[in-house]
Amino acid sequence: MTEIVPFEAEAKLDWIAMARAIEAGHDLPPAQVTDTFLYRGEDTLLNRSAWIEGLGIAVKVATIFPGNQGPSINGAVNLLSDKDGTLEAVVDFHLVTKWKTAADSLLGAMKLARPDSREILIVGAGNVAASLCEAYGAAFPEARFTVWNRSREGAERLKAQHPDIEIAEDLEQAVGRADIVTCATMAKAPVVRGDWLRPGTHLDLIGAFTPHMREADDRALQRARIFVDARATTLDHIGELKIPLEAGAIAREDVVAEFSEPKLFRRGSEDEITLFKNGGGAHLDLMVARHILDRWRAADRS
Repeated sequence: MTEIVPFEAEAKLDWIAMARAIEAGHDLPPAQVTDTFLYRGEDTLLNRSAWIEGLGIAVKVATIFPGNQGPSINGAVNLLSDKDGTLEAVVDFHLVTKWKTAADSLLGAMKLARPDSREILIVGAGNVAASLCEAYGAAFPEARFTVWNRSREGAERLKAQHPDIEIAEDLEQAVGRADIVTCATMAKAPVVRGDWLRPGTHLDLIGAFTPHMREADDRALQRARIFVDARATTLDHIGELKIPLEAGAIAREDVVAEFSEPKLFRRGSEDEITLFKNGGGAHLDLMVARHILDRWRAADRS
């Protein structure tokens, strides 16, 4: 029978284990991945499918409607058997998206950020920001969190959920103090400038998901060693890298590694700036959905 896995299943999850599940997923045969986008003005329909031998098939449909009064991103995640193609589970879309998005960035930071990072700046105060507080807090328990948001009201809402977080008034100063800068905005143009980054900073870019969106300027990309979760879902699809590549500001060879290249995916020195582009992808949805289903089933057996 097809299992329905609700959002409440997150009580069985933890962030470090989820990041490790993504890491382990990249030890399996390479994923077959297909993405298609449809647009209507500011609205987006994203269809993502992935097949990993030994793990199964995931089909995720996501709608992004920025003008919604409620959640702007909705959809469905179907997990199908690798053995016979039958539908094993329908996993709550928001659960998969929350844990995939933040755990993807968390794994990047666990590999690239300095282990002694103590100042974490979150740029943007939407739903992803709250997940980032949880995820980064699991790997950097001694860190102090600061948030900067275009509107003070949004930052205050995040602080109501996480009272220990500080609110930054000046983004440039906040970036200059941070060991880790993680961006989760809907920005069309860069909000983080490379000249603001101090040596040793790790920059995590999440928000841009269309060919026209960016969160960091060319200078940030040029100063940093660039890493991605997957070249196939970032270089030619997302403005963060697509635009500077087409303009010649960076070259494809400047992307050092993706998760499937673990020997290359590491910080080279204490002083270098590392940049990670979180592009997502159905292969990550598959890894996360499978881990969620495994934890859900394990809880039922206990």
